[in-house]
Amino acid sequence: MRSIRLRILAILAVLVIAGVVAWQLLPSNEAKSDPIMVGTTDEVTSLDPAGAYDAGSWAMYSNLYQSLMTFKSGAIVPEPDAAESCGFIGQKLQTYQCKLRDDLTFASGRKMTAADVEYSIERMIKIKTDVGPSVLFPSLKNVVSEGRTITFNLSSRDATFPQKLATGAGSIVDRNEYPADKLRTGTTVDGSGPYVLKSYEPGVEAELVPNTRYKGALKKTGVPVTVRYYKQSDELLAAWKSGQVDVTHRQLPPSTLAELNPGDPDMRITEADSAEIRNLVFNVRAGSPLADKKVRQAIASIIDRGPLVADVYKSTVEPLYSLIPQGYIGHSTPFFDAYPAPDPARAKRLMQEAGVQTPLHITFAYRADDAYTKETAELRRQLEADGLFKVSVKAVDWQDFQKGYAAGKYDAYTVGWLPDYPDPDTFSQPLVGRDSSLHNGYTSKKMDELITATLQYSDRSRTSADFKELQALVGEDVPLVPLWQKKDYVVSKTDVSGSQYLSDGTGIWRLWELNWI
Repeated sequence: MRSIRLRILAILAVLVIAGVVAWQLLPSNEAKSDPIMVGTTDEVTSLDPAGAYDAGSWAMYSNLYQSLMTFKSGAIVPEPDAAESCGFIGQKLQTYQCKLRDDLTFASGRKMTAADVEYSIERMIKIKTDVGPSVLFPSLKNVVSEGRTITFNLSSRDATFPQKLATGAGSIVDRNEYPADKLRTGTTVDGSGPYVLKSYEPGVEAELVPNTRYKGALKKTGVPVTVRYYKQSDELLAAWKSGQVDVTHRQLPPSTLAELNPGDPDMRITEADSAEIRNLVFNVRAGSPLADKKVRQAIASIIDRGPLVADVYKSTVEPLYSLIPQGYIGHSTPFFDAYPAPDPARAKRLMQEAGVQTPLHITFAYRADDAYTKETAELRRQLEADGLFKVSVKAVDWQDFQKGYAAGKYDAYTVGWLPDYPDPDTFSQPLVGRDSSLHNGYTSKKMDELITATLQYSDRSRTSADFKELQALVGEDVPLVPLWQKKDYVVSKTDVSGSQYLSDGTGIWRLWELNWI
């Protein structure tokens, strides 16, 4: 009897313990319902997808709008989102056709039609703002909609067209709410993405709530999220330390990123390979002091990436010697091959061959941010060290900075770049093609031929040789100098899940993956 009693007591004890554990695992009635606060130093240039081609704006577009296609995290092939199906017609890769889903509505409740898709794409190309994404579609002749079918007719083959449709440039807007020939102003959005914009204060805060009408590739639409914008990296760091934000992404100061410890029990840290790059871009228009190729080659001969990597960015970046970063088809190192180490003597000789008087005075502009201030100071030091250049520096707020370099106001400027889609083409046409997004005046018939050649093949491995030749031409013409490539960092509190899926280093910002634990 005693042994039976002991077994009963033991069983009761186990049940009690199990009950406690089970009770602890059950969802609490006091589960958080507050929005998750996400902090960033990226800025939104425009809420209208025809009006911006930058990381901060496209991060919003991927949540507020739908495109016909989208990318799952880490995928290299897009899948239908607003579309039911998509594909090329025939073997020429010059006609692309999609069938729109029949159950889509805008957040307002109005049913989306194929005519909205046609309107959105043609409107974006027609408006063609200086800082807009129309540069992605140089071969698009027209868009035709009939019933639920949308047909894109191209002037030449473009195997990457489906990927381009999956970007912010493919955002679908309500044709009744967005004017055909100008950008929509104000702080409201009419899209069909997984989120609805509840309120927006430019440069301060965006409140997003799940869109209950959303239908598409996603299986869930997340929880309420508030994005808070900070001008400086140090301001974002202060907000993180004080608990004002639950998640940070792009960018904490380099010194902070360098000290992050993945084993820290008080935070979740995601460090992912990324193709974010930064280039020193030159204004090559006639009349610019950098119009002569030999002067640009002289600068390439001076640049020393070592201090940028080690001192300015605390080894959170890697030196970059090509237009196309590591991890992409066709990556090569033409700037290392041609300029393996700083060579002031060679730079001086090139300046003499160019027939320019030294020191050559140039203006150097950059987006106002503490991290970039240190970077610019180091670049200025290098350029002036041997008396070949005299550099006047301008720190400019982001939106004015974009307008300034588009208008040719600066001789040199630094611009970061995130891939729009997982293909090396995202680093070619938008950066060195005719009418590029960098607006530096660079044109090359040979470059355009090479870009066209890389678009011929659905089997992207067949493009490697053309991309290597393309990069070698960049090393020869030097419309820009690649500086560095960096990893992608997301830091979150331990009571937030899904932060590891927020970013995969492209323009898609997956806020719907975030949730409270």
